[in-house]
Amino acid sequence: MNSNQQFVPRSSRRDFLWQAGGGLGGIALAAMLGDSGMLSAATGEQLKLRPDGGLHHAPKAKRVVQMFMAGAASHVDLFDFKPDLIKYDGKPSDFGEPVEAFQNGLGPWKKPVWEFKPYGQSGKLLSDTVAPLGAVVDEMAFVHNVVAKTGVHSQATYLQATGFQNPGFPGMGSWVSYGLGSLNENLPTFVVLPDHRGFASNGPKNWDAAFLPSQHAGTMIYPGTETPIADLFPNKRGKFITSAATADGLELMRRLNQDHAATREGDARLESRIRSYELAAKMQLAAPEALDISKEPAHIMKLYGLDHGVTTFEKEINAVEETDYFSRKCLVARRMLERGVRFVQIWSGNDNGFPRRNWDSHEDIERDHGPLSMGMARGASALIQDLKQRGLLEDTIILWTTEFGRMPSTQGGKGRDHNPYCFTNWMCGGGIKGGTTYGPSDQWGYKPLDRDHPTQVYDIHATILHLLGIDHTRLTVRHNGIDRRLTDVHGHVIHELMT
Repeated sequence: MNSNQQFVPRSSRRDFLWQAGGGLGGIALAAMLGDSGMLSAATGEQLKLRPDGGLHHAPKAKRVVQMFMAGAASHVDLFDFKPDLIKYDGKPSDFGEPVEAFQNGLGPWKKPVWEFKPYGQSGKLLSDTVAPLGAVVDEMAFVHNVVAKTGVHSQATYLQATGFQNPGFPGMGSWVSYGLGSLNENLPTFVVLPDHRGFASNGPKNWDAAFLPSQHAGTMIYPGTETPIADLFPNKRGKFITSAATADGLELMRRLNQDHAATREGDARLESRIRSYELAAKMQLAAPEALDISKEPAHIMKLYGLDHGVTTFEKEINAVEETDYFSRKCLVARRMLERGVRFVQIWSGNDNGFPRRNWDSHEDIERDHGPLSMGMARGASALIQDLKQRGLLEDTIILWTTEFGRMPSTQGGKGRDHNPYCFTNWMCGGGIKGGTTYGPSDQWGYKPLDRDHPTQVYDIHATILHLLGIDHTRLTVRHNGIDRRLTDVHGHVIHELMT
């Protein structure tokens, strides 16, 4: 090689498409529809759950909303009432066995921070800080004996989000998108509404498609911000970008793609890529309308607490901002669902900052959980009521989860340490038997009452897939010589939770 020659890297087609289409192509590719004609980028074959292309069994639900409380919400302060914690408050804790605590969280027993009261015909006891859920408690099913495999945030978050403790596996929304495809032509199949302050542990890896085709990754949306969807529209500084130039660029890419496809008969991946750009154009029209809540009627804004008519209690515990943040996400989630988005993931709590604005309340449960839990409860209650009055709750599942719970003993007097040994999930809608409680915890909320038969995340995931018409053991993808699935080699459908 001549030493005077300069080596100029040759761009691949993918690099050219990315540079030519910019972030617009990227967001479209990440959000590409998985409708009935979607062709797998991995195999080039149409995805079918059964040889005839149908579901494994009759579904009871079409859509899912997953609410994730990042940092570990305290079940014993919100949903799982333990009178013995009140009776023995301040007395030395005795777990009856050696306990491995994450930090120094084995102080005296600590009673719930807030009072509990019964709600609904079911008489379910709820903490005052989640009292708005009392209006819909008879729609909800609580699971109080969920266990994690670790007390480390990142691993436990992966486990709840993807079914595995390690990175490199698809999120639940990605599996649902891959298995069922889209219900619309203009919006993504899987939408993620992150915490406005930043990401939780693992960040976007929690909703990545991993080894599934990339179009099944979650598309991030930030409601109420100047740029809710990154790169959907040209940057304001790009004044040289015109609609005519954009059309010419797309036409050039179309011709290049067609020429490339003509030499690779039977490879459907390129056609899928072309459709991703078509979706981007459709999203430019559909997404702004879906995110615009300004035309919602006054009674809906009041229901979600977005009319600034917050309660005295919300003001007392500094929950006004949290109500606005979480309720806005819940309202946008409803608008997404009714427009055909299949899976919406709503995150509360981030990994940064101090004082904490996540659920990891080592120092002060009242300070941290108060605003977050009230904001969550106001928004979640409104979403459930809103979906029900529109006839959407009957085929939409709502799942509330966190990576693990918190100890019934105190840490430093005001906080609680990690408790991977027991915590709470709740579900409602889409085939879920409301007004029920399943799997009790022990007298302290420390471990499941029946330690031989806890509920694992695999069981929650299996149950949700079952309600969507999917046999969790049969939705698999061959990866690195292993038939991978959301539930790994585990999971039992919890029939007691279903109608």
